[in-house]
Amino acid sequence: MLRTVASFVLGMGCLVSTATAGETVTLVTTEYPPYYAASLPDKGVVAAITAAAFKKVGYDVTVEFLPWARAVSEVEKGTYDGLLGVWHSTERERFLAYSDPLIDNEIGLVALKDRNIGYKALSELKPYRVGTVRGYANPASFVEAGLNTDEANDDLTNLKKLVAGRVDLALIDKGLSDYLIAGQMPESKGAVVWIDPPISKTPMYNGFAKNKAGYEKRTADFAKGLADLRASGEFAAIVQKFGFR
Repeated sequence: MLRTVASFVLGMGCLVSTATAGETVTLVTTEYPPYYAASLPDKGVVAAITAAAFKKVGYDVTVEFLPWARAVSEVEKGTYDGLLGVWHSTERERFLAYSDPLIDNEIGLVALKDRNIGYKALSELKPYRVGTVRGYANPASFVEAGLNTDEANDDLTNLKKLVAGRVDLALIDKGLSDYLIAGQMPESKGAVVWIDPPISKTPMYNGFAKNKAGYEKRTADFAKGLADLRASGEFAAIVQKFGFR
């Protein structure tokens, strides 16, 4: 938090009082409802948690939205203070300092119901083309399976490719899939089904850009704010408000 220093205006013979100005942290991400999106109240549960935790330690937060691969690239260059709602990957540790986990994603596969695709081991899916999103850090077990993948710029495009028959499966968060189909593709409700078992439960973090001066302090301050938010019960209240557990 930046604090202006109280100073005397000698010529006027009066004291100018100390004022507190909140430093603004600018984070970037992509549209990933119901977790975060420009159209959601408070920009979604992850953005709301982040803003509330930073407020505890005197920061304001601005969130901007870009395609994911570009968002990652811009943070790596130090254009923004960090990424909102990012999955952990060892490779990204080069340029990101990770926060404590915020909320979990249930990552798995969806398919068209009439295809009757199921699996017990990911290796069984080698005959299929699986839609993924460019720049995502996919679950390690999925990557290690060496499946035939086809990249899209975002999850909505990925689901549209699935419905159009351009891919056989789509890798996606369950909550996101339900949200996009209900809101953007209602005609496909019932045609697209979630396949059990899920591949992983993956925590979301905030990642602070190591190329941005002061990242160590921002990371430490956010950790304190998040801990205070949890201890006060406000974290649980925000999660419940957005319908998560």
